[in-house]
Amino acid sequence: MFASNYNNFILSGLIVICLALTHLFSGKLRFINIPRSCWLSAAGGVSVAYVFVHILPELSKHQAVLKKVGEGAIPFVEHHIYLIALLGLTVFYGLERIALITRLHRKQVGKGDATSLNVFWLHMVSFGFYNALIGYLLLHREESGIVSLLVFSLAMATHFIVNDYGLREHHQHIYDRVGRWILAAAIIVGWVLGAHLTRQHKSIVLPRKVANSQ
Repeated sequence: MFASNYNNFILSGLIVICLALTHLFSGKLRFINIPRSCWLSAAGGVSVAYVFVHILPELSKHQAVLKKVGEGAIPFVEHHIYLIALLGLTVFYGLERIALITRLHRKQVGKGDATSLNVFWLHMVSFGFYNALIGYLLLHREESGIVSLLVFSLAMATHFIVNDYGLREHHQHIYDRVGRWILAAAIIVGWVLGAHLTRQHKSIVLPRKVANSQ
């Protein structure tokens, strides 16, 4: 058991580095004889497939579990967990619309085909938090095991490629100079936080197990 957890930990560390590198170098991807849009569509398809095959069934399981837990805010969550997921989707759709509208306005007034600095930082804060959560989930997913970890990581890598393409299109050179580094660092920060919490959890659980066995 310990060896398995240790292997997962080391593998997740290697994966988080690969995901960070995806942000740093996805802009350099070049494919000969195949339109890049085909690859972007394929990457988007992988991300959507992962949502339907893994995320939605997990939401259903969590909703069933929440029905058995507590009072207060929990009853609202148990009946509206899909609405909460939809809210998250709506927020990121809103961010995309803000970027498009800002680019159009700035282009019309002759300020170039890029968003304003305020919209850039809004995107960086939002996607930075999102990336940190993904880094955290590398160590705290519902499904354990190497296969699940690799599938999750592949889906996230292709998702990042699509995100990078859109963010680079919206923000132009400032994304390459600053944005991609922020998002790459956010993944690592999330993973480090997850590792720290895992270590704290073990330091609490192990002494209890020893005490109970005595």
